[in-house]
Amino acid sequence: MTALAFALHLLNFLFPAAMLALLVTAAARPIKTSNPLIKGFWMQVGANFLCGTAVLVGGLMIFGNDGKMATYGALVLASASCSFIAKRAWR
Repeated sequence: MTALAFALHLLNFLFPAAMLALLVTAAARPIKTSNPLIKGFWMQVGANFLCGTAVLVGGLMIFGNDGKMATYGALVLASASCSFIAKRAWR
């Protein structure tokens, strides 16, 4: 595998986590809290992306290949939970 092919595989593997992090953070933006745990839009996107990447790697290790619907379901739940915690929305 060439370096370019590896880079494209890696980008395609991380793309769902990146897009979901961006969309979930943008959707949660109207929720105003007095003291969020993570301040700043891009910091929240980064936290969601790291959480989503961990879920994708975990799914890859558990199932042995990527692209399983169970992994994507866990990705959605983890990203929403991360955003909920970052905004301190329970208050």
